[in-house]
Amino acid sequence: MRATLVHRITVNGVLREVSVPPSTTLLAALREQCGLTGTKFNCEQGECGACTVLMDELPVNTCLVLAASADGHDVVTVEGIDGPGPSVVQQAIMATDASQCGYCTPGMVVSATALIARCPKPTREDVDEAISGNYCRCTGYESIITAIEQAAQARSE
Repeated sequence: MRATLVHRITVNGVLREVSVPPSTTLLAALREQCGLTGTKFNCEQGECGACTVLMDELPVNTCLVLAASADGHDVVTVEGIDGPGPSVVQQAIMATDASQCGYCTPGMVVSATALIARCPKPTREDVDEAISGNYCRCTGYESIITAIEQAAQARSE
């Protein structure tokens, strides 16, 4: 029998206890213990950004973070961005058709949300840097960048 540890993580505003083996990533804990599948499993190397969440308001790749490292921290997944209903970023992505297959979209939404929170009027360079760790194989990024710029504009109004 594998040893498990209990970690207390605030996920989307709710204190959760997850019981997992020591080597379990935050990605696995969120998906398997919390049932939050918006955070996507993809590269497992921190290269693609599909598993991005906010930990203490900063974007992190959950495939590189052990669940133990999140113990005592606040984690916000794509499901927790702006509460019920589509967030301003999600609305802008839908309005600009910036999502094709949609696999990268949750990570993009989380990274864009973090950007707009820290920089309400981002420049094109700010947007490029904010999503530089999020790979999209379908869109070519222009529609995603436009969506993020529109979301920032809408948020500031």
